[in-house]
Amino acid sequence: MLNETDILPDGLLEAEATELLELLGSPTLIHLQGDKKEPLFVSTLLHGNETTGFYAIQRLLKDYRDKPLPRSVSIFIGNVEAAAVEQRRLDQQPDYNRIWPGSHHDDCAETDMMKTISNIMRKRKTFASIDIHNNTGYNPHYACVNILNPHCMQLAGMFGNTVVYFTSPKGVQSAAFSDFCPAVVLECGQSGQADGVSHSTRFLQAVLNTEKLPSEHPEQINLFHTVARVTVPETFSLGIDNSTDIHLSPALEKMNFEQLGPGSIFAGLKPDSTAHLVVTNESNEDVTSEFFEIEDSKIILKKNATLSMYTTRERAIRQDCLCYLMEQIHIG
Repeated sequence: MLNETDILPDGLLEAEATELLELLGSPTLIHLQGDKKEPLFVSTLLHGNETTGFYAIQRLLKDYRDKPLPRSVSIFIGNVEAAAVEQRRLDQQPDYNRIWPGSHHDDCAETDMMKTISNIMRKRKTFASIDIHNNTGYNPHYACVNILNPHCMQLAGMFGNTVVYFTSPKGVQSAAFSDFCPAVVLECGQSGQADGVSHSTRFLQAVLNTEKLPSEHPEQINLFHTVARVTVPETFSLGIDNSTDIHLSPALEKMNFEQLGPGSIFAGLKPDSTAHLVVTNESNEDVTSEFFEIEDSKIILKKNATLSMYTTRERAIRQDCLCYLMEQIHIG
């Protein structure tokens, strides 16, 4: 499946994300030589409708049309088929950010491709890895890490002072690369927003010009730990009106990264319905009863929790989840 090249494909810097399937034909790994040999790895379009990373890469490379890159760069452009139709993934595809080494996904052509890319970049002694994403709901810009070592935290802190630590779901790109280099995920708001492209471009420029990452934890970081994932069973309908089994709250979509207290109404239910949400922890254990109770056809939060990635978009929920629940933590 993988197209690997040492040459920037013609037309790449002018293309729209929807044109990449025609331009590239398949997922593509591009190696560009720079002054420092150890490359910066950047992945984008692991989800085809999350375009900020691709446009940030375009802007970055345009800045170096007529001058050498300060560091070598390896760019992975992922799900070009889904990008062509502006979808996270096609129905018959696996999620491109759940199939990297460490995944629980069955072996397939896509998992083999991600193993190949990981092996290539390990051998190239990657300096740092950056995976760029967007959110479906309303969220601030933030970086994510999978291990709490100082180099990863410093890299995340260069993006902003909001950092999320998570170990689940498995099979994400950043976790696979954390085995051999500092690795972060950037969450850059919603696709199509200019500030997300500008912010991630500035970050790429800063990392590209960094000699080495400090070996102590950064100060003034707001660090959150993702403790649970909330999903909706396939058998229940969902929406924002009272006709569905589970009625979602558009107001909660504006409360990502805000703490909700016990007694907060999380969702409504059709009267006499057996509908419910499912909450799983980092070990994939069902902890629904720890977080939620049902009272008067409402799903009520039982303990403090901070939301992230809450969305009311049904396709996004069905392909991934309703939201994550977090707690704030301190290190150092």
